[in-house]
Amino acid sequence: MPDARGLGAGAVRRVSAAVSAARGALFPLAPVALGIGVGLYFALKDEPGLPLLAAVALAGALCLIGARRAPDGLRPLALAGALVAAGLLLAAWRAQSVAAPVLGWHRYGPVEGRIVEVDRSVSDAVRLTLDRVVLPGIDPARVPQSVRVSVHGALDLDPVAGTRVMLTGRLGPPGGPVEPGGFDFRRLAWFEGLGAVGYTQSPVLALEDPEPGLALSLTRLRQRLAQGIRDRLPGETGGFVAAILTGDRSGVGVETTEDLRRSNLAHLLAISGLHMGLLTGVVYGGLRAFLALFPVLALRLPIRKIAALVALVAAAAYLALSGGNVATQRAFVMVAVMLGAVLAERRALSMRSVALAALILLAWRPEALLSVGFHMSFAATVALVAVFRALRERRQGAPHPRGWRRALAPLAGAALCSLVAGLATAPYAAAQFHRIAEYGLLANIVSVPLMGALVMPAAVLAAVLWPLGLEGVGLWLMAQGTRWILFVAEWVGGLEGAVRQVPAPPGWLLPVFTLGALWLVLWPGRARLAGAALAIAALGFWGQGTRPALLVEGGGALVGLMTPEGRALSKPRGAGFVARNWLEADGDAVTQDLAAARPGFTPVPGGVRFAFDGGEWLHLTGRRGAAALAAACRDGVVIVTDQRLEGPPAGTCTLWDPRTLRATGALAFDAEGGMRTAAEASGHRLWSPAPRPGRAD
Repeated sequence: MPDARGLGAGAVRRVSAAVSAARGALFPLAPVALGIGVGLYFALKDEPGLPLLAAVALAGALCLIGARRAPDGLRPLALAGALVAAGLLLAAWRAQSVAAPVLGWHRYGPVEGRIVEVDRSVSDAVRLTLDRVVLPGIDPARVPQSVRVSVHGALDLDPVAGTRVMLTGRLGPPGGPVEPGGFDFRRLAWFEGLGAVGYTQSPVLALEDPEPGLALSLTRLRQRLAQGIRDRLPGETGGFVAAILTGDRSGVGVETTEDLRRSNLAHLLAISGLHMGLLTGVVYGGLRAFLALFPVLALRLPIRKIAALVALVAAAAYLALSGGNVATQRAFVMVAVMLGAVLAERRALSMRSVALAALILLAWRPEALLSVGFHMSFAATVALVAVFRALRERRQGAPHPRGWRRALAPLAGAALCSLVAGLATAPYAAAQFHRIAEYGLLANIVSVPLMGALVMPAAVLAAVLWPLGLEGVGLWLMAQGTRWILFVAEWVGGLEGAVRQVPAPPGWLLPVFTLGALWLVLWPGRARLAGAALAIAALGFWGQGTRPALLVEGGGALVGLMTPEGRALSKPRGAGFVARNWLEADGDAVTQDLAAARPGFTPVPGGVRFAFDGGEWLHLTGRRGAAALAAACRDGVVIVTDQRLEGPPAGTCTLWDPRTLRATGALAFDAEGGMRTAAEASGHRLWSPAPRPGRAD
């Protein structure tokens, strides 16, 4: 029988030899190790305390020491361990550093604050983000740093950034997951410093004129530019142009946005890597070509570095002008690293530069690891670098194309970029939005090249001509390209079968798929095929998960029962956001009213009755539901209600009311009646603490 020690030593030697053979290509794996540490922090069910963080720091320090003393083949493994520890510690520090008060109850009353951002909600309502908030009657130490209010009704003032306003509205804490294990908006709000959200139906009054300040001045300039563009280019065209130049999407209608989503062109609205890359590419390439026209300059000056420096300045100006949201910051870091590589006389687009950008972003904003924008940006970039690197290696020594092949090369390259980026980002888009745009590749092939060939160059032209008052030429050219893009979006989005709904994948699937895909792309040699096998196996489990047999909304406002026809909903209206998310996660394309018409519920006074797990359930809502509750509460009956009761009912039923659900959040039951709560799935974290007794909803 082989000796266990000998087998262990042999395994260590084989691992060491494999790592030594791949050592020159291991740097791109550094952000993977850092990201694993960040992911471990967010996967914890309870917020790590000082003892655990100290233990992680000690383990990281021991790994660093081991990296200095270990054999050459094991040093990268020790460094990877140190990076994992660093990722967890960075995420914990970041979460603590952004800590701010969060409103712990629902409140109706006056709200004062200073406008810092204006955008639109999914329902197309104007949203105001306010800082320097004053909530009369609440201890200033418990007042959130910023709140976001949707304005339902007429807005009688010009919402200029810096204006101090007052309104009367309803505020509450950021909402938790609509079902256990779902997206937790509280976490996003925590890192954005957003301590309350709500709405108002009353007039918004201006108390003070806009305040001075560089940041607010940039925001006001951005608002004026966006409005000026919409005035010059009315309709959806102007709204689209304003969105890609300033980040202000308030001029893009709901129908246009839906067309862009159905055609997989919605990414053109968000100022991200594509826009920043096209802008800097146009500036860099155009300036370098212009300087090359003058031999006295081309021979005496480093025109590549000059062009890269000017492109970097243009990228920084674009970042400031567009509002500097997280996606744009991420895009700026990526192009800054690549232009920095040009300044350092290194290859601009390489795995090392992409890895360096990822390291900077994860160290700066660890929470970015959880955003779909981060996933899609780096998935597309890594895939493009890998594919074009492979093509470059195959073409070494081959003659350059001539004639018609050379003329078609740019078009073929643009089509290949769309194909590669679309395939790389498809799993992440499907997991986030629960849909696949069947003709998205076609729409991107005929639209994205125009963004690079006409729209973004025209934007640069408009900026150059703006001091001369001739920016209209560039805007007109942008409008022509934009009209084509919107036409394609409407045409493709309207095709039969343009969108196929897909169910939400299991929570472990995307991380495993990502690790397999990264191993395939980054690890040298034939061992990379193991990554392909892992990624393919993970995708094979996409449709194998089971959706909850019964879902209960976190306030008792809606119940969803899985039936042979799909999920039936207890109400045709109300809790629309929750209903839409439940149905999309099921992979179901029907609307709430159609889902409510499915069999499964029987109307009763004040609500509906249904059978589940061998028992009788009632969903009672509104005043009629509250009036019927006492008579319905009897042994063996489970009642879900959206009415907050002052005390337990006289009967012996099982009751889920807002007071009870406040401690559990949304509920999910499997077919055997096993229950899972949103609170259990989320754990006790900084953004999802255990509910405290006291003021109730």
